[in-house]
Amino acid sequence: MAAVRAYIGLGANLGDARATLDAACEALAGLPLTTFAARSPLYRSAPVDATGPDYLNAVVALDTGLTPGALLNELQRIENEHGRERPHHNAPRTLDLDLLLHGSACIDEPSLVVPHPRLHERAFVLRPLLDLDADIVLPRHGAASACLAGVAGQRIERIVS
Repeated sequence: MAAVRAYIGLGANLGDARATLDAACEALAGLPLTTFAARSPLYRSAPVDATGPDYLNAVVALDTGLTPGALLNELQRIENEHGRERPHHNAPRTLDLDLLLHGSACIDEPSLVVPHPRLHERAFVLRPLLDLDADIVLPRHGAASACLAGVAGQRIERIVS
């Protein structure tokens, strides 16, 4: 498979979230058939449809030859290595890695939906994604920048190192 640009959403709100996100980026950079292309700045955001501490979030761009399914398996492996548990929907997490986009693929399977089904509804995804590509177009949703108005009420702040 030829390399495609994939975008991965990263989030954590348990433990040392910053260190976990840094370690996750190192793990992503080491994936087979994959080149780590870019990382957005970090953002702090309030949980959406959940309780718990604020999240740290970022988005990374990968150029990968992995299929969407193979990439998802790698993301879940990395989550598990960082103690990810799934006690209930939207539970606080040590690490959350979401496959947001895989080239222009549109996939709707029980175990994988691409683009991510709530990508266009989450400020903590849209803002860092737009930091990486201000002109990105979301399959099924159009320009990502046009989706920002719909998430204007979600609390998010860019973290200045």
